[in-house]
Amino acid sequence: MPLVSSGNLVAAAADQGTAVLAFNAITLEHAEAIVEAAQIANTAVIIQISHNAIRFHGGQMAPIAASVVALASGSAVDIGLHLDHVEETSMVALASQNGFSSVMFDAARFPYDVNVSETILARRLARECGLWLEAEIGYVGGKPDAPASAHEVGVRTDPEEAAEFVLATGVDALAVAVGSSHAMTTRTAQLDFALIERIARSVTVPLVLHGSSGASAEQLRGAIKAGIAKINIGTALNQAFTSEVRVVLADRTVSDPRHYLSKGRRAITDYIVELVNDVLTIPKVS
Repeated sequence: MPLVSSGNLVAAAADQGTAVLAFNAITLEHAEAIVEAAQIANTAVIIQISHNAIRFHGGQMAPIAASVVALASGSAVDIGLHLDHVEETSMVALASQNGFSSVMFDAARFPYDVNVSETILARRLARECGLWLEAEIGYVGGKPDAPASAHEVGVRTDPEEAAEFVLATGVDALAVAVGSSHAMTTRTAQLDFALIERIARSVTVPLVLHGSSGASAEQLRGAIKAGIAKINIGTALNQAFTSEVRVVLADRTVSDPRHYLSKGRRAITDYIVELVNDVLTIPKVS
């Protein structure tokens, strides 16, 4: 079926007290694995392509985005396409031209006032293009230019500031810093459920958890119960993929990439199906 609105998927999940899983795709194999897993698990998903992934593809957005559009058209479940961690407002218009229904604009690295002003500009462009916009307040750990760890004082999202930010910018969803970190390779993050609940009570938009690969299934279930409506997963997919590729390439006679890419792709699918079964109450869009 055609791509659906990421915003509608998140809204439906929030209304039902659950979350939609959003998976980052770097390669075609990632995207194929995500779609296959969604169909096996019979759940809607969001496929995310980050600004960094587009840089990896030579700065070309269209080829990888078009592959997701094509995969979604043959899928029996709802799939949204989201542009993740954009740091340049020029990318917003490009997103709307390439099948994306939503964008995460990331100016959280700036002081609060600059984050607000940059996000307002991104929101204006998003509205002109008919896009749903996510932004970040606080600072999720694990980014290359992170000023502090995810656990230092002043880094986590302040509920009052979050409410002011949403009101000032008019964003559609808010990514919050509540104890997770990007690029975690162990599932040891301890999320602050009480803080999530306080933020959820303070704002009128759905909350998003970044860096979710580092959280256990139990932690993710707790985050959903506390008010998270969108859960982003990236690093765990890469771990699953690469582990299987290494196993195959231990045989030094292997040269056909289909042998190891297919194993890596299957590992991603298996991981996602297991995650859905462990964590998710399946959101349905009416």
